[in-house]
Amino acid sequence: MTLNCNGKLVDLSKPKVMGILNLTPDSFYDGGSYSEEVTILSRVKTMLEEGASFIDIGGYSSRPNADDVSLDEELQRVVPTIEAILKEFPETLISIDTFRSKVAKEAINAGASLVNDISAGHLDNAMLMTVAQLKAPYIMMHMRGTPQTMQQQTDYDNVLKAINFYFSERIAKARDFGIADLIIDPGFGFAKTIEQNFELLNELDVLKFAGLPLLVGLSRKSMIYKSLNSSAKEALNGTSVLNTIALQKGANILRVHDVKEAMECIKLVGLLNC
Repeated sequence: MTLNCNGKLVDLSKPKVMGILNLTPDSFYDGGSYSEEVTILSRVKTMLEEGASFIDIGGYSSRPNADDVSLDEELQRVVPTIEAILKEFPETLISIDTFRSKVAKEAINAGASLVNDISAGHLDNAMLMTVAQLKAPYIMMHMRGTPQTMQQQTDYDNVLKAINFYFSERIAKARDFGIADLIIDPGFGFAKTIEQNFELLNELDVLKFAGLPLLVGLSRKSMIYKSLNSSAKEALNGTSVLNTIALQKGANILRVHDVKEAMECIKLVGLLNC
């Protein structure tokens, strides 16, 4: 199982870590922490040294009820950052976290390698065609509505069946456009209750579609800290516990704020499989 990222083949037979770099002032955990080039480059350096295979850059917060961000502002946040990172660390594989095709195109043209779309093309009808033209790996996530409305759209008869149907349709459509490398993300915390999130994690292994890689983003989310009556800042231990479970159920990529700890999860779970 490999991804072609700008001509570099990434082997996912061993799980990889995607480090999160939020360029937004209102992200739920580290909003506003990385707004200056010096702090951005320092953070990227740390994540790469700790073992991150990918750096995921986002200029539009997808937390529940997040403020809307204009296209121009999102572009201004992400494109210069991609260029600065690649000037300092030219081998970095950057994922652009966006649901806008224009941002995806400009980011890939600036040197990003993957497109990470929380809407799987639902929020921009040009996204699938754009990704196909760019020949970039495409991460498609399950979500209903938008970040502003998703928490009012959790009424599933069966959340696993709904997600399976959603991905069956989105994968077929992406293939019709000619997208070669697809990764699926079940969307923990997006249009799902805490109970539905844990049901999804418990049944995660049923989402292995025709050998497609599975990305899991559980890092410091409310399903952890609300269950433990704590906070996002106190949710690292809980994140490691759930990442361990996700790995045992087949996760290929862990999207995290804390790279070192995620790499430790991968190493220890790997020893179980030796």
